[in-house]
Amino acid sequence: MQKAEGIARVFDMSDDDDSTEEIVTEEMLWERIPETQGLDRANTYYELSARIYARGQYDEALALAETARDIYAELGSVVPPDGLAQAYSAIGYNLNQLKRMSEAATAMSKAVAILRESKSPLAIDLACTLGEWWFSSKEYEKTIECMKQCVQEHLVDSNDSGAANDLHLIGCAQRELKNYGDALESFQEARVLFKKIKEVINVARCDQKIAHCLVEIGDGEGALIAAQRSLDVFVTAHDHYRETYSLLELGKAQIIAGQGEEGLNTLDRVLEIATDNESKDFEFILEIEGRMADVLQTLGRVDEADEIRRRIKAVEEVVKEE
Repeated sequence: MQKAEGIARVFDMSDDDDSTEEIVTEEMLWERIPETQGLDRANTYYELSARIYARGQYDEALALAETARDIYAELGSVVPPDGLAQAYSAIGYNLNQLKRMSEAATAMSKAVAILRESKSPLAIDLACTLGEWWFSSKEYEKTIECMKQCVQEHLVDSNDSGAANDLHLIGCAQRELKNYGDALESFQEARVLFKKIKEVINVARCDQKIAHCLVEIGDGEGALIAAQRSLDVFVTAHDHYRETYSLLELGKAQIIAGQGEEGLNTLDRVLEIATDNESKDFEFILEIEGRMADVLQTLGRVDEADEIRRRIKAVEEVVKEE
């Protein structure tokens, strides 16, 4: 719901279906401001904000949305709850476009709270957007709290796809917090729902993350099974980007399961893919190389391990320099 038309559609305050509203120009809206008061004035500022958002002028659109919010707030109970909510959501969308993610999430949380209090059916969609924004802001506890409520609402509505996506995001947040047991449970629940509605790629995405969690808690055999399942899907789908990460989890699982040589060979395949890309992700490459060095050390190939670590150190001096 990143588009201006989405905001206008969701938060259209007018009960008037007269198609003549569609031909009101931006110039006419500006001229209307001195002639209006109260709710009409707030709605005019909001509509201007939506028009200017659509042009990509987010700073100006933000200022207009904030003005609309102030007027709605001053009017108090005489304004339908959706009025203030629409202004907060518009503020949130503009802040999001300006990459002010934490502020965007804070504004959107106010819109969601207002809509939930009024039992508006519009609350759930904005709440899901809010959860994504909290995650982008690295507010993982808030992400989990927000999405848990979304899961319940989607399940009540028999919206398995919505609930599955909610659970997947919860799992990602829990994984960031290193709560691997809780993350594993969330990904497994999401997988059940994705499988039920036959979303093959999303099932595999869950399997890849399940493998990651199992690696972290030391279940090499379980991680092998999950990683291989995800890899099979991505290879079949020719999804090379996701295939790489499934290979990484497979290699890590093989190492934990005591298959050092196999794991080393798998990580070498991942490294080959990563270094073939024109744009090098050095942090990813260093992670793979570091794991390979650890395996070589375990296998008694100390000189090779030391050589890799020497090279890693040279790159780290550049990559990690503040």
